[in-house]
Amino acid sequence: MLSIKNLMKLMFVAVFAFSVAACSDDGSAENAGEKVDEAMTDAGNAMEDTCEDVKDGMNAEDKDC
Repeated sequence: MLSIKNLMKLMFVAVFAFSVAACSDDGSAENAGEKVDEAMTDAGNAMEDTCEDVKDGMNAEDKDC
């Protein structure tokens, strides 16, 4: 299981990688923004999944994060 610190590192690397990839396209700021938005959404989903896994492991009544 990923710790929050490792997940944040992963999120930073993903955002950086997508921003570099977006710059090498056609230089469109819109495409870069979309890729960053997508990376942030994916990172948020990963954090939510991790939170739910932790709550599941602790047998918490409320498993929503």
